[in-house]
Amino acid sequence: MQTIFVQIKCQLGEAYKVADDLVQTVEQVSEVYSTSGQYDLLIKCYLPEGEDIGHFVTESIQRLEGVKDTFTLITFKAFS
Repeated sequence: MQTIFVQIKCQLGEAYKVADDLVQTVEQVSEVYSTSGQYDLLIKCYLPEGEDIGHFVTESIQRLEGVKDTFTLITFKAFS
């Protein structure tokens, strides 16, 4: 599994709808947080090893109604 985080900027007034759509329709999404600052949402996703991150983000996240912009962080190692 590969873990990525995606920050999402939403159309005005659409953050809660986008968050709900992510939880309900994108199975790779593990957690969704509302945030302050430049982006409205932060999501944590688990992708199968070898899945194309670019295709996942552009096809599953950016095409959701209300999504205006994204910023993707790719992780390397989790520490606990």
